[in-house]
Amino acid sequence: MPEVTSSRTSSPAQPAAIQRFWDKYLALLHRCGVKPPADRWYVRHAERYIESLPGRRLGEHRPADVTGYLADLGRLGRMQDWQFRQAVDALQKLFELVGVSWLREVDWRYWRESARSLPTDHPTLARSLPLGDGAAADASHAPGGGKGVGAGCAVIERLVAVIRQRNYSIRTEEAYRSWTRRYLTFIGGRDPGDAGATEVAAFLETLAVQGNVAASTQNQALNALVFLYGQVLERPLGDMGTFQRARRPRHLPVVLTPGEVGRLLENLEGTYHLMASLLYGTGMRLMECLRLRVKDVDFDYRQIVVRDGKGQKDRVVPLPDRLIDPLRAHLERVRALHEADVQAGHGEVYLPFALANKYPGAPREWGWQYLLPSGRLSVDPRGGVTRRHHLHENSLQKAVKQAAIRAHLTKPVNCHALRHSFATHLLASGYDIRTVQDLLGHADVSTTMIYTHVLNRGGKGVQSPLDAL
Repeated sequence: MPEVTSSRTSSPAQPAAIQRFWDKYLALLHRCGVKPPADRWYVRHAERYIESLPGRRLGEHRPADVTGYLADLGRLGRMQDWQFRQAVDALQKLFELVGVSWLREVDWRYWRESARSLPTDHPTLARSLPLGDGAAADASHAPGGGKGVGAGCAVIERLVAVIRQRNYSIRTEEAYRSWTRRYLTFIGGRDPGDAGATEVAAFLETLAVQGNVAASTQNQALNALVFLYGQVLERPLGDMGTFQRARRPRHLPVVLTPGEVGRLLENLEGTYHLMASLLYGTGMRLMECLRLRVKDVDFDYRQIVVRDGKGQKDRVVPLPDRLIDPLRAHLERVRALHEADVQAGHGEVYLPFALANKYPGAPREWGWQYLLPSGRLSVDPRGGVTRRHHLHENSLQKAVKQAAIRAHLTKPVNCHALRHSFATHLLASGYDIRTVQDLLGHADVSTTMIYTHVLNRGGKGVQSPLDAL
């Protein structure tokens, strides 16, 4: 292997051996589908990496060199998501060409997927938006060339304020605001105070008849408007009479067998193997897992505290013994990343409910850092603060779907199927349903009862007469 330097590939003065190396690199890129002029940017990414470690041959580089460089690169606020992803791809292809033995020791997928920074309106961050942000956009959908926009803005602002006073989840806030906007459009931009139960019933019936929405969607719209009139306008709807209800289909959850879970996990690597293992091993929802902080993991008591789960409730889930060592190793890498951030003048993490104002030093404390941080820092456009957020949820969703394909699973596998499998396998092992209910965070045991459909036998526990022959 020639001692590759940072010489430009277009320079006629560079040694022939180095030129041949870059020609091979370009050929590899082209075989992998990278086309001009993007291939030259790949070369430039590779050159910049080589320039960062002068005097060392590529064959002498180690995984720590690559991850350290990518971590430094992730601190550059000016770099866009696609540029960071391109840099990760460029380095992976570079060391594929070199043929290093440690290629799979670098979690390339993690670094590639962590390029996706959280947008301002992401559910983790949106709660800190000012009350007025987005209200004008919501109300501008009213018909009549802006008729009723002022009233719409005021109503939506009051709605958001009441929701936040009650500490409802950001998902609820987004849903209720969306349904309020749609309802304002339906009544022609009128003041909702001049409408009432008749208009709400007509709106809900339109959703079912013309929109053909699911029963859960219609119920969500009903809940939003009941809240609007009862808690915001202080004019409870009362009896709305009869209206067309959406049909409620019954869907059974997708449950994997223990063998299928094992095959799925075998086709995941690195951080995504750890994340999927946590989902199956604890029964957490995807966003609950992504929002875990370092302080939420208790190795002594073998438990994980899930804070502010669905319904704004905390609960405790078991920490699987087989994840203790992988989690400790993962936390060592996360801590090194955090300490490097602090040394670089960063190290802040987003804190909910204005905790950063109450405890100014908390955003930099180790315990508050995300357990599953992104590989990149993000600049908050509202205040210019540079923070390290958690991974985007789409990264694990994509990894699980691709792993299911490689594992030749025919079931429609997603991240939530791991939660379903957790509950079903606990019930099959003899744990009582109340315990499983508490672990899942269900408000009503009837929600948990659905997992009993696969216990013992299929088809409601009935033995087929064919087996009696």
